[in-house]
Amino acid sequence: MNTGTMRAQGVCKSFGKKTVLRELELTLEPGKLYGLLGRNGAGKTTLLSILTAQLAPDRGGVTYGGEPVWENQAALDHLCFAREAPAAGQTSLRLGHYLRSAAIFYPGWDEGYAHRLLEEFCLDPSRKLSQLSRGQLSMVSVLTALASRAGLTLLDEPTAGLDAVAREQFYRLLLEDFSHTGRTFVLSTHIIGEAAPLFEEVLILNEGRILEHGPTDALLEQFRTVSGPADQVEAACGELTVLSAQDIGRRRLYTVRGTPEQLEALDASGLDTAPMELQEVFTALCGQTDAAGR
Repeated sequence: MNTGTMRAQGVCKSFGKKTVLRELELTLEPGKLYGLLGRNGAGKTTLLSILTAQLAPDRGGVTYGGEPVWENQAALDHLCFAREAPAAGQTSLRLGHYLRSAAIFYPGWDEGYAHRLLEEFCLDPSRKLSQLSRGQLSMVSVLTALASRAGLTLLDEPTAGLDAVAREQFYRLLLEDFSHTGRTFVLSTHIIGEAAPLFEEVLILNEGRILEHGPTDALLEQFRTVSGPADQVEAACGELTVLSAQDIGRRRLYTVRGTPEQLEALDASGLDTAPMELQEVFTALCGQTDAAGR
C-alpha cells in the first residue's frame, strides 16, 4: 500500500465575509485512523475538500508525500474523498456505471472487493442513483471509499442516513480494511459516541483551527468530572482548568482538565470523580460558551 504523510501549512479559506479556516496547520501520518470532530459550520467539509484538492485555499498549501496536491495527479492518485453519491441530475446514471467511472478515477481500485461490498450492502448495480434512498447513497459512498484502496481516504459523515445495523456493518468493514491494508483513514462524524472506539487519534476543529490533535486515549486521560460540596470542589480544583461548572443545590459539578499529577490528587480527594467519554470532552471543549475558567 502506497502511503505518505499529508501536511497542511497556513491554510486559510473564506467564503465572502465568513472566514472558515484560519492559518490551519495539520499533519496526518500514514497508517492511522483519525477522527475529525467539529460543530456544524466548523469547516470540516471545507478542510477535507482542500486536503484532496477539490477546493483551493486562499492561502497556504497541502502536500502528500512531500508533493503538492493541487493540480498534481501523481499525488491525487493516492487520495480519496468520499461524500454521499449525488442523485440530483443523475437520473439516467446507473450504479454499475457510476462504479465503473470510479474504477477509472482510482488507480488502485479493487474490483473484486467492490463486488463483495455490493453483495454485503444488498445494492443492485442496475438501479439508477436517483432511485436509491439516502441510506443506500451513503452505502455507495462507503463502497467507493473502501474499494478505491487509496492510501489516504477521507470520509465525510459516511453514516448519514444509515440505520444502526448498517452503521455497525460500516464500522466492522472499516476496521477490517484498516487492519489488513495499513491505509490512512480520516473519518468526520457527528455520531461521536459510536465511532470513538475506532479513532487512534482525534482532531478537533474549532473556530477555523485545529484545537486538539493527538492520541485519543492521551486526550481523554486529561479530563474528569468532579462533584461534591461546592466549597470542597472549588478548593480541590484550584490548580485545574475548569471547563464548565454547574450548581445542584449545595453540590457543585465541575468539568476539569489537568496534568496526570493534578488528576491523581483530585481522584484521591474523596470527592466524586469520573473519567469522561470523547463526546463529553468534545462538548466541554467546543460546546461551552460560558464555562468557568475562560
